Amino acid sequence: MDFKDKVTHIEDKSEQSYDIYNINKADIKHLPYSLRVLFENYVRNNKSNIKEVVNKFLSWNGSIQDQTEITFYPSRVIMQDFTGVPAVVDLASMRDAVKELDGDPSLINPQCQTDLVIDHSVMVDHYGTEDSKDLNTQLEYKRNIERYRLLKWGQGAFRNLRIVPPNNGIIHQINIEYISQVIFNKDKTLYPDTVVGTDSHTTMVNGLGVLGWGVGGIEAEAAMLGQPIPMLLPEVIGFNLTGKLSKSTTATDLVLTIVEQLRKANVVGKFVEFYGDALDHLSIADRCTIANMAPEYGATCGFFPIDDMTLSYMDTTGKDKAHVKIIEEYSKKVGLFRNDSDKIIYSNSLSLDISTVQSCLSGPKRPEDRVNLGDVKTVVTDEIKKQKKSKHQNDSGLADGAIMIAAITSCTNTSNPSVIIGAGLLAKKAVEKGLKVKDWVKTSLAPGSRVVKNYLEKAKLSEYFDKLGFNIIGYGCTTCIGNSGPLKDKYTDEITNKDLIVSSILSGNRNFEGRIHPEIKMNFLASPMLVIAYSLVGQIGLDISTESLGKDTNGKDVYLDDIWPSSEEIASVVHDNIDRKMFTDSYSDLFEGDSNWKDISTADSEYFDWQDDSTYIQPSPFFENINEELHKLESITNAYPLLILGDSVTTDHISPAGSFKDTTPAGKFLVKNGTQVADFNSYGSRRGNYRIMQRGTFANIRIANKLVPETTGGFTLHLPSNEQMPIFDAAEKYRQSNDNLIVFAGKNYGCGSSRDWAAKGTKLLGVKAVIAESFERIHRSNLVGMGVLPLEYMENETFESLGLDKLSQFTINKININDKVVKVTTSKNNSPFEFNLKIRIDTAMEWNYFMNDGILNYVLKNIASS
Repeated sequence: MDFKDKVTHIEDKSEQSYDIYNINKADIKHLPYSLRVLFENYVRNNKSNIKEVVNKFLSWNGSIQDQTEITFYPSRVIMQDFTGVPAVVDLASMRDAVKELDGDPSLINPQCQTDLVIDHSVMVDHYGTEDSKDLNTQLEYKRNIERYRLLKWGQGAFRNLRIVPPNNGIIHQINIEYISQVIFNKDKTLYPDTVVGTDSHTTMVNGLGVLGWGVGGIEAEAAMLGQPIPMLLPEVIGFNLTGKLSKSTTATDLVLTIVEQLRKANVVGKFVEFYGDALDHLSIADRCTIANMAPEYGATCGFFPIDDMTLSYMDTTGKDKAHVKIIEEYSKKVGLFRNDSDKIIYSNSLSLDISTVQSCLSGPKRPEDRVNLGDVKTVVTDEIKKQKKSKHQNDSGLADGAIMIAAITSCTNTSNPSVIIGAGLLAKKAVEKGLKVKDWVKTSLAPGSRVVKNYLEKAKLSEYFDKLGFNIIGYGCTTCIGNSGPLKDKYTDEITNKDLIVSSILSGNRNFEGRIHPEIKMNFLASPMLVIAYSLVGQIGLDISTESLGKDTNGKDVYLDDIWPSSEEIASVVHDNIDRKMFTDSYSDLFEGDSNWKDISTADSEYFDWQDDSTYIQPSPFFENINEELHKLESITNAYPLLILGDSVTTDHISPAGSFKDTTPAGKFLVKNGTQVADFNSYGSRRGNYRIMQRGTFANIRIANKLVPETTGGFTLHLPSNEQMPIFDAAEKYRQSNDNLIVFAGKNYGCGSSRDWAAKGTKLLGVKAVIAESFERIHRSNLVGMGVLPLEYMENETFESLGLDKLSQFTINKININDKVVKVTTSKNNSPFEFNLKIRIDTAMEWNYFMNDGILNYVLKNIASS
């Protein structure tokens, strides 16, 4: 079937004709909208031998039993600086490698639009004052000048790479407000805007009808260089949303409820597509809040189709009106515009009447652990009992459950007008009643967009945030990714001396152990309104749905209902204070940067000038021994387990992003190289230096390794010597004796951020294979992309059920290309024992990557040979 077609558009009284690939020529009314986008992408980018795959799309019945392989060519790539810096380091290193191979270095250039938003580096050092943002900005540039010099060089050295300088907002909010086109118009050809990003919350853009998801940095680099994303045609879970939210609930409550429901449904590796009459009432901001947390509910994406809400949002955010009309005309012609009469077939369906959603939090350790507001007190009491080691009795001063951090932060909530304006109205009522934030609570507001500041000021709500200490401290991710900065000094000793189990509350999307702050052991996710409410009581263990928040100026108890704004009140303020001009003004100078950025000098060269003494930027070690030979598929003989881990080990556990101490291998390395402890910055900011990241792998202070059950943190047992030591030190000892290493884990290994250093660090430690009960999608792909073998237990088998000996060695038999199962030999009860494992190299393209010891080596060899 020939899908080529044209669409005609009247523009400025003249007729414009555009080429399109009209998949609506075929019968696609049964296809989920997300698959329609994949279908168009496939037929547009593959010109031969496509009949079989086309038939798979057209005969879709919800089942994927035969596992159809497809290729996906994203229209663009988006990155943030924590993942973007190592990507630019890799690209610069690839240019050096191509030069060594007598190739053309200019071939190392992004082939598609690539945007890098610097939003992950600002830290909450200063807070609660008018000049907090400026002071934090000064420190940000001081700490990160080497990294920013690399990025500014990259902007000039690479085609199609745009850099958004610091303090403009959070990547995903900028993506939906400015970068996303919904429909691309390139060289008079129209096609759907699609994206992959080096941040797992790239999924937020699906709320706008743009198909996208997070990938590892290595996979994104390959996509930039023209490689397709290999994937299997996914299952699509339909999620029927009906009804309207009640007056007391928010989009945050809704998404936390959806996260809980979908996690239980096991949607890992699947698309989720939302439909139902509730979409008529859910704004784009609300949809993006839901789409944002797809990594938390485990899906590849949570997709909302294009509809009138999309068009209205594109107009409000300042898109050219002619382009908005093109979006409508094109999407209706090719069948991408939402049509509730289409009889869509889903792999499975779930439903939720959103009027039943209740006010809630999630915590204390995982986003899917939703707790109704009235049940928080019980959950906190139980958690404190579980964690408490000493019998110290709380006396005057701080107590267990004290909230040390209250942060309105992250891409999920801080730019959703309904919840941020709702928080402003709640703050106003609290201030007017004389309520104040407790002294020990560190407060911060980090909007995802500069537009937020404009509409809060226009609505005269900024002053109330400020009066409660929620001054704007910067435009970036901050506390949500662990850049929370230090706790209030006068309380840190008390926390340690009393062995207190203290808490944070944030309007973020992740609350994993050790992520927000090393001293905080309970972390709760909540709407911005509840963040402020809890900061007023300073104690997570209170039932704020029934207990007093404090006394007003007349000595009367004030309750949550007394300061909670009505939905009508919020809607009125949103309507009166947000307009198109705010967006066009805020984004008029997006790529220019402030004076700090403009003052950064860079060399005008196609090669980066590496500095041997830099502790931030070093050339990538992965291209040092490039040759034409394929990776040899040899057995992994007598491998020692480096770690034996449990369920839900996150990429934060594997490669932490936050701060670290001088007692860690990374800290010792920096001190030895002349760095002051005050200048350590964070693991995330050091991702351009493999020497730091290698030492930081598996160094999370909360990681629990069953080889050392009495110890938490980055330690293991070096089996030949029976010595306990830091994981990096053990890996070095194994390397010196030429021993193979493997890692064992439970369910959902590698969940969380799309952190390629979780795979890169694993590779550099010498780990040959990771054996888990199940993998999260992105991390499995990253392991393959680094040439590390991902293996899964057979169904209903685990490390424990097989009775494996954690002190034994394991031999993994030699595998062949396209093998599905491999045999493993070990000893049990002093006798040989064999068991089988599933090989999780899922596509032919992934086998190509693995056979070349990783995706970047594969791409580099192809470029060099061409």
